[in-house]
Amino acid sequence: MDAVFLSRLQFGLTAFFHFLFPPLSIGLATIIAVMEFLYWRTGKEVYDRMSRFWFKLFAIIFAVGVASGITMEFQFGTNWSEYSRFVGDIFGAPLAAEGVFAFFLESTFMGLLLFGRDRISKAMRFFASFFVALGSTLSAFWIIVANSWQQTPAGFQIEGGRAVLTDFFAAVFNPSTIPRYLHTVDASYITAAFFVIGISAWFLLRNKNVDVAKGSMKIALIFALFAVVAQGFLGDMHAKQVAVTQPAKLAAFEGMWENSANASLNLIGFPDPQKEETRFSIGVPGLLSWLVYGDTRAEITGLKAFTPEDRPPVLATYWSYRVMIFLFGWFVLLVLWGAYLFIKGRIYTDRRFLKTAYYSMLLPLAANEFGWFAAEIGRQPWIVNGLLKTGVAVSPLPAGEILLTILLFVVVYSGLLGALVYLIRREVKKAAVEEDMTATSAVSLSGTVPVQQ
Repeated sequence: MDAVFLSRLQFGLTAFFHFLFPPLSIGLATIIAVMEFLYWRTGKEVYDRMSRFWFKLFAIIFAVGVASGITMEFQFGTNWSEYSRFVGDIFGAPLAAEGVFAFFLESTFMGLLLFGRDRISKAMRFFASFFVALGSTLSAFWIIVANSWQQTPAGFQIEGGRAVLTDFFAAVFNPSTIPRYLHTVDASYITAAFFVIGISAWFLLRNKNVDVAKGSMKIALIFALFAVVAQGFLGDMHAKQVAVTQPAKLAAFEGMWENSANASLNLIGFPDPQKEETRFSIGVPGLLSWLVYGDTRAEITGLKAFTPEDRPPVLATYWSYRVMIFLFGWFVLLVLWGAYLFIKGRIYTDRRFLKTAYYSMLLPLAANEFGWFAAEIGRQPWIVNGLLKTGVAVSPLPAGEILLTILLFVVVYSGLLGALVYLIRREVKKAAVEEDMTATSAVSLSGTVPVQQ
């Protein structure tokens, strides 16, 4: 093991852990804002209970996300000093903007809801929740800007061996910013919607907290339906951008080695990097060319057009992308199933759907991670595409020190994850118990004695 491998492993582990939380918090914040809006406009107490319950889970997820994100950012200085020296003039601007324009907006209004919810009006509660949701989506924008610049750098010139910012607007709205941002935010909506549906299904399976569960599932199912449909178009837009700006990555996604007109869309196959071929490939002729350029005769660049040292790791990129796509197909089926049951009036009682939804609720997190693997591994060997290779961007640190910090991160993050799971489970079970206590109190006040079955 050398310092480059260990630094990549450390950043990969911390980014993997951190990326579990922003999609959940972005989507949950928006769903909570909808619940607060409905409470403001209708005055129905159930929307208040829904918002309070989901906001508790949001606060837990937000706290762990902030803690893990700060640690990850420090690594740019500790493990990637050469990278920071090269891009510091550009990379620092979106990170600063994220803190000033997004994080403080989100955290300020989150504090208002945490500590002053019962002291403000219903309208103010909605506006506070709206700004929490806005802050979270703006935060995602600036982080995506920084990462997208690594993928498709723009608005700079090289001076003294460093990338110097010359056009802030061009750097922010580089060719991949908007496709990646829309793709990521919509994935966050899917992630949170499935999370809400899954926990609501748990309540319904146990006949606990039924009114909150029904209302939450209805809102989340509508979110999931629109977000899944939108993702089909947004994913296509992003793939077209990758084809134009990062052809080696697209070729790795498809396991395509030769330049090809009438290029097939690969459904499944087994890439063999040593033999430079994809065995047992099943594809649709001409479909990839048509999807990218709207012309079945358009040529798509294959991996052999790039020198072996400039190709991404094919197996990791290919299979990460495939898993993401297969999971998305499952999301489509599950949402359509839920929509059908909702129309038939059976969604709250169909135990097969409820169990499936419960066991599927964390799958969007897996899809997010595999999508991130595909995007970042597919950029290799470049840390800044076409400008700076990953192998020369690391800090000159002893491998032993990096290995020690990796072990410490694993221990600390395992503890954080355990605490997160414990707190979420506690809040969910507490909500079920409180609902039972409320029902019991109502029976006692009515003077009715429950009959033992």
